[in-house]
Amino acid sequence: MATTMLLLPPGGWLHSSRHSTAAAVGGFGGRGCHHHHGPPALRSEGACLHGVQPPVSCALPPWARGRAMVMLQAGLCPGLTAEMIQLLKASGIRTVVDLISSDLEEVAQKCSLSYKALVAVRRVLLAQFSAFPINGVHLYEELKSSMAILSTGNKSLDTLLDSGLYTGEVMELMGAPGSGKTQVCLSIAASVSHSLKQNVLFIDSTGGFTASRLLQLVQFRTEEEEEQVEALQRIQVAHVFDIYKMLAALQELRHCMSQQVVCSGGPVKLLVVDSVSAVVCPLFGGRQSEGLALMMQLARELKTLAREFGLATVVTNHVTRDSSSGHLKPALGRSWSFVPSTRVLLERSQGALGKASTQCIASLTKSPRQPTGIKVELDIGGYGALEERPVFMSAVVFSSKTNPIELVYYVGVLL
Repeated sequence: MATTMLLLPPGGWLHSSRHSTAAAVGGFGGRGCHHHHGPPALRSEGACLHGVQPPVSCALPPWARGRAMVMLQAGLCPGLTAEMIQLLKASGIRTVVDLISSDLEEVAQKCSLSYKALVAVRRVLLAQFSAFPINGVHLYEELKSSMAILSTGNKSLDTLLDSGLYTGEVMELMGAPGSGKTQVCLSIAASVSHSLKQNVLFIDSTGGFTASRLLQLVQFRTEEEEEQVEALQRIQVAHVFDIYKMLAALQELRHCMSQQVVCSGGPVKLLVVDSVSAVVCPLFGGRQSEGLALMMQLARELKTLAREFGLATVVTNHVTRDSSSGHLKPALGRSWSFVPSTRVLLERSQGALGKASTQCIASLTKSPRQPTGIKVELDIGGYGALEERPVFMSAVVFSSKTNPIELVYYVGVLL
């Protein structure tokens, strides 16, 4: 008997990258893409991105089935009319899974529907929602044609991230209050909007978004008022202060991307969420099982949006201190740890006499491409934020417990 592996609906787990949008900044080789960084295998092909899709041969996990059921609706596929849907619902068949797993002869008799019509609908639904194996060559070619790297506007931060923000992935900025997370997000949004001419959706859940500061960052990059207005028009802002409104905002983004509806000429290419912990942490005060379920729903939505539509996603998170080691660690626990592909810890440097400094240390704590422990210094308090300056970047790689090997990289001139 043939086994059918169904895809998750919006916000699900498995997916096909057929719906990925074309590479930002005009495809590979356009503005914002880098060819001199990244894995050698991809550099030789002139590609900008490295990585693979999750295996499509995985079966649908039981824990995901409840939310994974796509509701039958008119227009979902040819032949699935509103009248047919009403008759199917009257017989308890409400989702794609219900219809595919039913005995169509019984359904045809019970609902007084054409057996041939039901078979035709099921074939289309299977073709639309089933996962098909893709060999490595085709997957590699698809990645090269649909993915890109967006520059953050700061060479040091780009180097830390192995060239910049990778579309299809989630990058997390974590740090204590006042560490500069929002300033970095605003600076990245201004750079992507002005320099790369890409649309940005900025979801603010802390009230930290300041329009005047964003304008200041754009003005730092151009003195032309027309360019300033165009850059600001490419940045959409949503203020949400609970998990339900955030999920609604992400669903609205999914709808707009699916329908290719964008307010200002082109699809959103950068999604910024500042912050996820602000809306998730309050959920764990009472019934933690419900809070965990909502957090996982948010996690799946962020990851699938990034992968399906080729978004570069930046989220911010708070930090807590490990009770045993005393080291800082990201909030939201292990359940959230699979969401970001890359994690950067921001820590504000101490100035003279213990005063707060505008200098920020960015440390790479998780990456699929770079060794963790790399650190760069950023200036986040300047007029343009993330200002360029010579920095020292180092990483410590332990070859054994007693023999640490320090790898030192120089960017610019060491002061």
